[in-house]
Amino acid sequence: MRHPKVLNAALTAVLGLGLAASLGAAPAAAAPDDRPVSARGAAVAYAGSAEEARANQAFFDAVVESVAKKRAAAPGAAAVTVVYNAANAPSFRTQIARSTQIWNSSVVNVRLVEGSNPDFRYYEGNDSRGSYASTDGHGRGYIFLDYRQNQQYDSTRVTTHETGHVLGLPDHYSGPCSELMSGGGPGTSCRNAQPNAQERARVDQLWRYGLASAFKD
Repeated sequence: MRHPKVLNAALTAVLGLGLAASLGAAPAAAAPDDRPVSARGAAVAYAGSAEEARANQAFFDAVVESVAKKRAAAPGAAAVTVVYNAANAPSFRTQIARSTQIWNSSVVNVRLVEGSNPDFRYYEGNDSRGSYASTDGHGRGYIFLDYRQNQQYDSTRVTTHETGHVLGLPDHYSGPCSELMSGGGPGTSCRNAQPNAQERARVDQLWRYGLASAFKD
């Protein structure tokens, strides 16, 4: 994928498993809704859309930009590391840790670690859009984990799926349960939280060539 030099500051990403439910107001700790007013409250269809695809790319670009800036300041670093903060999603500590373990054992060219000065954050709360990933276009992004959705669907799959967006994978709701990025498409009975061979290879490809491309910009 191509990594533009300048991210569109007006583009706000909304990604997720494509589920919606009528829920109460989000708690104070929830991530802010920074999407355009016209997009708020809209249900995300399983089939996805061109807008969602652009949003997915923007989120990945924001994370790569953040990582690249830190690596430029420390060029001797051996591994490409993406740092996250889970302080605002305490109910999902186990799922986030499991998601990190799954991805770190599945790919070799990038690692997820929890720490300070994060490239993205996790939040939790109630949201009629379900779980999603978002960026403001300034290198700051977050993953929002919705309570209701994580009760209806396998929570580790939800978390690992959303984290897949951080690593550059788009939604593919029409895929089978064996495909992590098919998200909620296969239904609530799907409990697979492992990326398949194609998804693992794609992430490794993106972080092998994608970060090098970011340094050239």
